[in-house]
Amino acid sequence: MRSPQQNGVTETDSREEQISTYFDEKIPVPENVTQVFSFRKLWAFTGPGFLMSIAYLDPGNIESDLQSGAKAGFKLLWVLLGATIIGLLLQRLAARLGVVTGMHLAEVCNRQYPTYNLTSYMQEVIGCAIAFNLLSVGRIPLWAGVLITIIDTFVFLFLDKYGLRKLEAFFGFLITIMALSFGYEYVQVAPDQAEVLKGMFVPYCKGCGPVQLEQAVGIVGAVIMPHNIYLHSALVKSRDIDRHNKKEVKEANKYFFIESSVALFVSFLINVFVVAVFAEAFYGKTNMEQCNKTGSAHTDLFPLNNETLQVDIYKGGVVLGCFFGPAALYIWAIGILAAGQSSTMTGTYSGQFVMEGFLNLRWSRFARVLLTRSIAIFPTLLVAVFQDVQHLTGMNDFLNVLQSMQLPFALIPILTFTSLASIMNDFANGLMWKIGGGVTILLVCAINMYFVVVYVTALNSTLLYVLSAFLSIAYLCFIGYLVWHCLIALGVSCLDVGGRVRNPSAIFIEEQPEFDS
Repeated sequence: MRSPQQNGVTETDSREEQISTYFDEKIPVPENVTQVFSFRKLWAFTGPGFLMSIAYLDPGNIESDLQSGAKAGFKLLWVLLGATIIGLLLQRLAARLGVVTGMHLAEVCNRQYPTYNLTSYMQEVIGCAIAFNLLSVGRIPLWAGVLITIIDTFVFLFLDKYGLRKLEAFFGFLITIMALSFGYEYVQVAPDQAEVLKGMFVPYCKGCGPVQLEQAVGIVGAVIMPHNIYLHSALVKSRDIDRHNKKEVKEANKYFFIESSVALFVSFLINVFVVAVFAEAFYGKTNMEQCNKTGSAHTDLFPLNNETLQVDIYKGGVVLGCFFGPAALYIWAIGILAAGQSSTMTGTYSGQFVMEGFLNLRWSRFARVLLTRSIAIFPTLLVAVFQDVQHLTGMNDFLNVLQSMQLPFALIPILTFTSLASIMNDFANGLMWKIGGGVTILLVCAINMYFVVVYVTALNSTLLYVLSAFLSIAYLCFIGYLVWHCLIALGVSCLDVGGRVRNPSAIFIEEQPEFDS
């Protein structure tokens, strides 16, 4: 291990490490490797990208996938592919910020912006509760399933304390379970491979209408999530990198990008499995063609009519069981459970980093995990106790809207900070990244805002319309503030009144040291 002087660690860095409650363990990186590419080094950097990729596999994403297949067939697979590629590029920016500065996005935002918070990890709890209900054939009620997820708090604390590499291995195990579970469903249903490839690479949606358009918007919103940007910028801090050594920083950026690409490719394949299964088996089907026709015990879930089938995570497992046997239902539930448990724990990590960065909290592991889990579990528990499974799964739409509204608070800052040479030194975004990143983020935010507008207008409540209008004014003012800073970072210097943004001292970030030659 390097000494603090060799690492270029300042006294301030040492004080931060002493009070830090996360990543006390640094994973060493092989130093005696001279090849341009080394699998040994790639293995040392493997971990953060796969933890990050779990957010692409949470129950909210799985529900978006199955609805995409059921409502549009294979026609929106190209949207999923495009959203995953955009997500990879945004994750590249997040990783570079963490590697170059040694701070995650929430910490940098705390030095620049007024404090705001990031919430909503309830989808993971919902997914776990539904999985327990399916696995027990309804014997475990939803509220009990929600309570069982409290156990993951102690699992998380145990694994986190036991060692970072073992924690990463456990997440890899959960991803493997998801791949095997949803891969089994894919093989069982045997979708048309030509249609899968056509839907993936032909950016066209023949015969699509408003329903398919909303679903396409929902795919983008489900894949590109705000807390994931914060998460990845923090996870990369777990590797032992000399931030004063330009070669090491450049090398770390390269290997983290490769690892993220592999991780997101795996998550993309798993998402494709889910879309293809429901596209092949249930696209264009009606309620009468489902479990009502097979004599299943779950016929009460499907009205006796010829309307188009409406599916969610719960009904998806039921209909798979009706047509492909009980094994398909149980394996589906195991996959959902793995998705819920893994994303619950990575969501917990995100919550810790946001609290640590924005609120400057230095609580114990247990206190912070308990708080973030309580925020997610108690509202979900209330709904599970007083409502049925349809209302519980219906919460996903509302939670997706909340995350869509929070998205600009992650995407605009990450582009802003990675474009400032005062923060990133030689690793600041070039002109093409500034232009491409700006256009991409504008497009993603516009798509998500459309999703929010569609959701609000469907509420059919004048009071909610008025309330939304007042909230929108404050919301847009804050977005305007973020955009102002971003435009200055992108080179529109005429907006920089008094040089506030370009001056590193004005955003309370210590001047980055010169790189060693």
